Amino acid sequence: MSAEEFRALHERVRERTRRGPDDRRGTLGYLTPDRVVAAAREVTTGRTVSLAAPVDTRPGPDNPEPARHRMKAPDLARQPSPGLQFALDRFAMNVHGDVDSHLDALCHVLYDGTLYNGVPAGSLTPDGAVELAVDVARDGVVGRGVLLDIPRLRGVPWLEPGEQVTADDLTAAEAAQGVRTGPGDVLLVRVGHRRRRREHGVWNTAEARAGLHPEAVEFLVDRRVAMLGCDGNSDTAPSTVQGVDFPVHVLTIHAMGMQLMDYLQFEELVPVCEEEGRWSFLCAVAPLRLPGATGSPVNPIAVL
Repeated sequence: MSAEEFRALHERVRERTRRGPDDRRGTLGYLTPDRVVAAAREVTTGRTVSLAAPVDTRPGPDNPEPARHRMKAPDLARQPSPGLQFALDRFAMNVHGDVDSHLDALCHVLYDGTLYNGVPAGSLTPDGAVELAVDVARDGVVGRGVLLDIPRLRGVPWLEPGEQVTADDLTAAEAAQGVRTGPGDVLLVRVGHRRRRREHGVWNTAEARAGLHPEAVEFLVDRRVAMLGCDGNSDTAPSTVQGVDFPVHVLTIHAMGMQLMDYLQFEELVPVCEEEGRWSFLCAVAPLRLPGATGSPVNPIAVL
């Protein structure tokens, strides 16, 4: 896709999802109270499944800045003393890495010098984002989750790095799985990244990964999806758009106002969906309340 074709797509997506100039919630506006109530009716067995991967503290080709976890207390070199003690620890994380499950806020992507809905880049300060930070989702995102399994559709264990998911793939997966994505849904797209990483070994995902074709974003527009999550980061590498490395991030976050969840894991959810014979469920997403932050670690929960 040429730079001109991408700009035309960006403008088309923005116009089709345009809201008032004061909007700061973007596609979360599709999650109306009645849709949350309807999503709660998806619960029939009460089974819960985490959609996050364990936080990875090991360095590797896809994790040059791993999360750090250290015990602060007690002093493990000394014998425990009588009476009360507390075990204490500290975490540090590069939220937007290529391994740990996280949510991208609407202030995460700048394109042509602005954030979503024309918010100026000057709203990003050394102390954090003044607008569009992850705190926009402080009350949580609770709605109907839909998992579309593209490797299952294609009869393979995973998509190879560089392969792309098209809008036709998403529609075909719906038909094969007997489900349809609708307004306010949390759409989850499996490309098999986690399984490939586990069985094939780690690699530099910044240079090679499976993801969505930019034109597949129009599927999200058509269906009025509230949030997108992937077991990769939704973008293919290398990018097929001239001069834009993360076109899906630009189209969803910047043009649509859609928060993304990157590097989730669905390997525990897939067998449950197959056993239950359905691919929709209640999905609860609760980012940390981090005022001014561009994202948050996240552990979404599917409730069937």
